[in-house]
Amino acid sequence: MEMNQYLSMFIDESKDHLQAMNENVLSLESSPEDISIVQNIFRSAHTLKGMSATMGFEDLASLTHEMENVLDLVRNHKLKMDSFIFDYVFKSLDALEAMVEDIIQGGSGKADVTEIVAGLKSIVSGDYKKGGSSASAPVAASGGAQQGAELDEFQLSILEQTIEAGVPVFRITVSVREDCVLKAARAYMVFNILEQNGEVIKSSPSVEDIEQERFDQSFSVFYISQIGQEDLHKRLSDVSEIEKVELILLDKQKLEQLNKPPAPAPAQEASVSAAETKDEGPKAEARKPAQQSGGPVANRTIRVDIERLDTLMNLFSEPLIDRVRLEQLASEIRRNELTETVEHMARVSGDLQNIVLKLRMVPIDTVFNRFPRMIRDVAKTLNKKVDLIITGAETELDRTVIDEIGDPLVHLLRNAVDHGLEPTADRLNTGKPETGTISLRAYHSGNHVFIEIEDDGRGINREGVLKKAIQNGLVTAEQATRMPDEEVYMLLFASGFSTAEKISDISGRGVGLDVVKTKIESLGGQVQVESKWGRGSKFSVQLPLTLSIISAMLVRLRNEKFAIPLSSIVETMAIKKEQIRTVHGNRLVEYRSSVIPLIPLAQLLEVPGTSDSALEDTQIVVIRKGEKLAAAVVDEFIGQQEVVLKSLGKYLTNLFAVSGATILGDGQVALIIDTNSLIK
Repeated sequence: MEMNQYLSMFIDESKDHLQAMNENVLSLESSPEDISIVQNIFRSAHTLKGMSATMGFEDLASLTHEMENVLDLVRNHKLKMDSFIFDYVFKSLDALEAMVEDIIQGGSGKADVTEIVAGLKSIVSGDYKKGGSSASAPVAASGGAQQGAELDEFQLSILEQTIEAGVPVFRITVSVREDCVLKAARAYMVFNILEQNGEVIKSSPSVEDIEQERFDQSFSVFYISQIGQEDLHKRLSDVSEIEKVELILLDKQKLEQLNKPPAPAPAQEASVSAAETKDEGPKAEARKPAQQSGGPVANRTIRVDIERLDTLMNLFSEPLIDRVRLEQLASEIRRNELTETVEHMARVSGDLQNIVLKLRMVPIDTVFNRFPRMIRDVAKTLNKKVDLIITGAETELDRTVIDEIGDPLVHLLRNAVDHGLEPTADRLNTGKPETGTISLRAYHSGNHVFIEIEDDGRGINREGVLKKAIQNGLVTAEQATRMPDEEVYMLLFASGFSTAEKISDISGRGVGLDVVKTKIESLGGQVQVESKWGRGSKFSVQLPLTLSIISAMLVRLRNEKFAIPLSSIVETMAIKKEQIRTVHGNRLVEYRSSVIPLIPLAQLLEVPGTSDSALEDTQIVVIRKGEKLAAAVVDEFIGQQEVVLKSLGKYLTNLFAVSGATILGDGQVALIIDTNSLIK
């Protein structure tokens, strides 16, 4: 148990030091002469080395030791940072993060880092400038095989979510004949077929290498497509001079097996002798924050396992239910002493509820802080200049939402760099600055958090999107002419939709966007798109502040009680029968100088009992989804209440217009209505 405790501390501390190093190396890239930044990186590396050695993670310790050697030369003015050194420092950090992740997953933290160590050693010796290091020579790709895991975290996440969504994912290996004269041309024909029928997520070797004929006889791709396996195999095999096509339909298990790095060979160079690490001694340094903010903070915070907070939240929800019941009884019994006691209990439990909710709140910075490094790498790969401006990183969000939102934001940001921002030459031709700007903003509004990703790129081509949508059968040509811009842009989120003209390893504006939308909606959120052609695009993600306790309006539909989240209610009102119109069989109601659809909620949800609609006045709840409004008919308003959101479990899934349930004060169960699914 004690060892597990130390391991947990080691993991937390290591992640903090790696994050600090990533941020500091990015800062150093902007100010390569600033030795104080190098000192910060060196201290983090030194601490991480000592911790790793103490815990017995020798590969981690030895790689950090090699990093230390390079940083030591830089801080002592014996070496100047250049692009080669920056690349190898970043490679080292990536390898260290992968090792720590392996330890988190229960592994030993071992990895084959021979190539990185060779590069770091060549920097220390100065050989890298003479071209004497194997690290500086390009590694020839053979048959699409790569050392280590082929997919990065983002690509793996997209493929896993696509498999979960039931969309076929393939690993395809294509071999050209040995006597093939124009290998690149044959590869282009293969990629052309792939692009027309789906999306390439990862190519080994890269698309650029294949275009330059930098591959032997074969290459492989991870590929998403709705087309049948046999049909796809036949189309690829029909390309002349293609010798063999191997096509594997992947499930999660096969994907993991394919993406496992090969078992590491013993790396003599990368090891550090016991004598070398022993003299460091066990490190007990306090964790140094990446940015000093003045006063000491280490003694004001403690780390708590998220499962304990979940347990606390579940326990607290029970007294909340009892409180509502007690308030109900007190109003019936009408004893002053009881009423006063219940009122005091209500105030105290309200304060407790706020504290419990705040315990679960985490600054969104914990997600945002990995994006500058990612944007730097993507921009470098695409040979683009990008400024990432982050605002509102201190905005807080429920931990459960934070854990899930990372991957969708990664995809939207990559999408902005790859497809949103034009190539540098195109920007200069249109009079824009060569450096593109991507703004990542977060802010609170009511019970929601909004995250916006805005770029000053080319924007979304309405005609291009509609052309592809008509081709895919998503809309008819007649519908396309009547669609407002917002609806056209939302077609980007249709399953398998892509307008990408060129295959890219970074992203495809389409594959993944449907997964992004599904993930955000599963969190009770929604996503919207705005764009101006030639000026840029903005993706707005709206998320609930918390997923556990919500304010709701209790209503009666026939014989049942339901809860409607207050965050989606514009207002409640009674309307006269003459305000209701029928147009083409659809009932509409006049509302503030416009007409909005009328939703017969009880009828839609098939609630048993007789309706009160025969009354002169009809009670309605005006609900909102983005800019769209609708009026839901209810039989009675019971009142506003804080309700504890409970899951319906694994047996009741995919229920229409129901997001969960709550237990009321009288012990009854009320279903919570998902208003987003009521408005199309």
